[in-house]
Amino acid sequence: MGMTITEKILAAHAGLEEVVSGQLINAKLDMVLANDVTAPVSIREFPKLGKASVFDKSKVALVPDHFAPNKDIQSAEQTKIMRDFARKHEIENYFEIGQMGIEHCLLPEQGLTLPGDCIIGADSHTCTYGAVGAFATGVGSTDLAAALATGQAWFRVPESLKFHLFGDLQAWVGGKDLILYIIGKIGVDGARYQAMEFTGETITNLSMDNRFTICNMAIEAGAKNGIIAPDAKTLEYVNARAKRDYKVYQSDANAKYLQVFEIDAATIEPQIAFPHLPENTRSVKEATHVKLDQVVIGSCTNGRLEDLRAAANVLKGKKVHREIRLLVFPGTQQIYRNALAEGIIDALVEAGAAVSTPTCGPCLGGHMGILAKGERALATTNRNFVGRMGHPESEVYLSNPVVAAASAILGRIASPEEVR
Repeated sequence: MGMTITEKILAAHAGLEEVVSGQLINAKLDMVLANDVTAPVSIREFPKLGKASVFDKSKVALVPDHFAPNKDIQSAEQTKIMRDFARKHEIENYFEIGQMGIEHCLLPEQGLTLPGDCIIGADSHTCTYGAVGAFATGVGSTDLAAALATGQAWFRVPESLKFHLFGDLQAWVGGKDLILYIIGKIGVDGARYQAMEFTGETITNLSMDNRFTICNMAIEAGAKNGIIAPDAKTLEYVNARAKRDYKVYQSDANAKYLQVFEIDAATIEPQIAFPHLPENTRSVKEATHVKLDQVVIGSCTNGRLEDLRAAANVLKGKKVHREIRLLVFPGTQQIYRNALAEGIIDALVEAGAAVSTPTCGPCLGGHMGILAKGERALATTNRNFVGRMGHPESEVYLSNPVVAAASAILGRIASPEEVR
């Protein structure tokens, strides 16, 4: 019996010839990561395991990004716990202000997440790294503590779903629209503890930035992981950054899938996820009546250079609506610098946007963009749960960056065609 790419990676890291869905395995890890919300819990548990140091100081990444720059005393204390632990154990991959970024943008950029890797992180959007052909999944903080000590984690091998996308994309449609459309079709539990494997000519034609967006939101369908098999585009991206050797895996032609979805991507229009679930999707044309108070462009989902460039192209020569707060969050320092060099930041500021240092900020209702009661935001983030961005009686809508930019101009959800 053939194996999927997910099964092959897990088998290799478990030291087995093959695995099957449902099998329990213990796998060696290539990267273990956490942030300022989740790492302190792991760090407090770590001494109970009786280990003098972490399993490998080069295979641990700690990134204070959720409440950074620290918004209050509590968040400052959380970061200090991480900083002290990183210094004590000589963690090589500790990234803070001035060097940091949003973890799921930063680690691939730094060449720390590679094809064929087995990665866990104490953050649900760790599945982002599937875009480079890695098995990557989120875990709890106590599981992470054990991984810091042993370099291993146990898994139940997930069943796999294949999403085969074909056709040329319409104008203004990108990876965010594809994954929102899929989540809208299968629901937020439609891939529960399953691997979402994305294939087809549409995926092949996507940029790496768009692929990261798709895999980032696999968890919003309940998936264990999202993954795209490496191709020439992947290897070009990886080879410019890789800090170590890696191995490429592909699914076998006779691999077993629980279900295969054939999706004509040419029919997909720009998508909007209405409150309060990412599955509550409609086309942008069905949402133009929604008046807004705030627009957010950024996050680990859509804070990459391509996202900022696309938004700036829509905003260039125009102004943000006088009743809109437009907030922009580059994903990393390097993305910020590249955007400065290209004139993207200047175009955004000229239009009336406030551009922040890299941070998760408002995405999780952390800081720098909290919503008041009754306010509505359109965001390029990944979740729109009740109270996600502030008051429980506020609303969050999700979109791609060009729709967000057009909406910031008109003060309501809008298609980019309306402002061209």
